[in-house]
Amino acid sequence: MAPATSSPSSQKLTSFIHRTHAPHHIRKKTFDSPPVKKYRSMEDILARAKYAVVEKEDYGSLMCEQCGTGEQPEELLLCDKCDKGFHMKCVRPIVVRIPIGSWICPKCSGVKKVKKFTQRRILDFFGLPRDLPDFRRNNSSSREAMRRRRRPRPLVLQKKRRRLLPFVPTLDPARRLKQMASLATALTALNMKFCNSLTYSPGMAPREANQSTFENGGMQNLNKEDTKTLERCIAMTKRGKFPPLMVVFDSCQGYTVEADGPIKDMTFIAEYTGDVDFIKNRETDDCDSMMTLLLSGSTATSLVACADKRGNIARFISGINNHTPDGKKKQNSKCVRYDVNGESRVFLIATRDISKGERLYYDYNGYENQYPTQHFV
Repeated sequence: MAPATSSPSSQKLTSFIHRTHAPHHIRKKTFDSPPVKKYRSMEDILARAKYAVVEKEDYGSLMCEQCGTGEQPEELLLCDKCDKGFHMKCVRPIVVRIPIGSWICPKCSGVKKVKKFTQRRILDFFGLPRDLPDFRRNNSSSREAMRRRRRPRPLVLQKKRRRLLPFVPTLDPARRLKQMASLATALTALNMKFCNSLTYSPGMAPREANQSTFENGGMQNLNKEDTKTLERCIAMTKRGKFPPLMVVFDSCQGYTVEADGPIKDMTFIAEYTGDVDFIKNRETDDCDSMMTLLLSGSTATSLVACADKRGNIARFISGINNHTPDGKKKQNSKCVRYDVNGESRVFLIATRDISKGERLYYDYNGYENQYPTQHFV
């Protein structure tokens, strides 16, 4: 996703680079004709040739299994397993873009049953030591020490200078475990691994490709004060102290993120992580969770962070519909690309005070407005 700091030169890139996580950030496509069922082999084609002709003739009478109507046939999805039809808006979570390749309805695909996360499983999932002091049983002295610990007072000039603030983790270790369990459950349901930093996998973009000097747009420099804030936040996560966020499931939007405690303006929320790859390698990819990482003016050298196999809580934060005043009112965070030690990295930052229970939203387009966010839920 192109942040608010990108330049007009980035507008030359296709809107492909503006895709993000499913299901409420997927671009909706329309076709002049209904999608045609694809067969995987020649034997399958020959065996079902007669059925294919009938299917083509009878496609106009295809009905949605949910609403029972055949209205808007261009939005009907055909399950490749049960051959039943479903409107994109009738599927839960809803589908806002016709999938690339085959598609399986929720009933045929089945919902992956996630086992209950115990404290040991939670710590193992995030790669944390099992003997962390804050999570020891009956550790009343540690809890009392955390209550007595004085929170750092933000300087009066800090807000005016728009410096980053470190997040304040939840004091109660049991509550923090519940927050971590919600993220672990969402990642497990999507067959993803937790990763709190960018990864450079074989066959994708190498680390030397991510150099801020290649940027042809706008990128902010992370000063020394903000660098210390970032290092402090990273150190806290290694001790099992994460931002006060809870991943919740919405029947329409899928997994989303809510604040589980107050978050102040300009607080560092999370870094968008995942596998780093060239945009040219992802132009025909069905990955639904990409974030613009570096814009060089060409898709051959521009980079995206792909959170389809590994990522963190940033993958589940929602985008706003910035075409309506009501949609803009929901925005409470922003996505900014920073130059950190010569490399480009993407941070999500609070743009105002966020209260407990409030859902997190950020403007997916920044100031470019190339992506059709009017389709966002």
